[in-house]
Amino acid sequence: MEDEQLQQWVERISLAFFGRPFLHKATFNGRLTSTGGRYFTKSHHIEISRRQLEQFGADDVEKIIKHELCHYHLHILGRGYQHRDEEFKTLLQKVGGTRFCRSLPTVKRKEPYRYKLVCTSCRTEYIRKRKLDPKKYACGNCSGKLKLIKLDLQQHS
Repeated sequence: MEDEQLQQWVERISLAFFGRPFLHKATFNGRLTSTGGRYFTKSHHIEISRRQLEQFGADDVEKIIKHELCHYHLHILGRGYQHRDEEFKTLLQKVGGTRFCRSLPTVKRKEPYRYKLVCTSCRTEYIRKRKLDPKKYACGNCSGKLKLIKLDLQQHS
């Protein structure tokens, strides 16, 4: 499904369930993992997780769209559009939106360790994924100075 199809889908749901047009932009965002969608209060745009559609199908995404449209319409009308507001909860239940989306299966990418800090006094080693400034830190064992060494990725991944 493309963004244009999503836009039309959101516009249809808006008219059918809210009786009001959706006049802004709806797009997919493939990077959304912990949430099904987002409503932006400044631009009034809506983003929907493409992964939710791929993983759970159109029925679940329609509930997510209804959820985001609750935020949208209540915000436009100057009403309580936040999750904690009673008006939001009532409207969400009325239109059949979902309060929470289903969790996506997590795929953890194991980043390789790229750096090693070595204490110049006691030779304690600290392996890190991210580069850091050794001048800002001291050895946790003896408070000695640390030396940063970039690791060869084939050895330590």
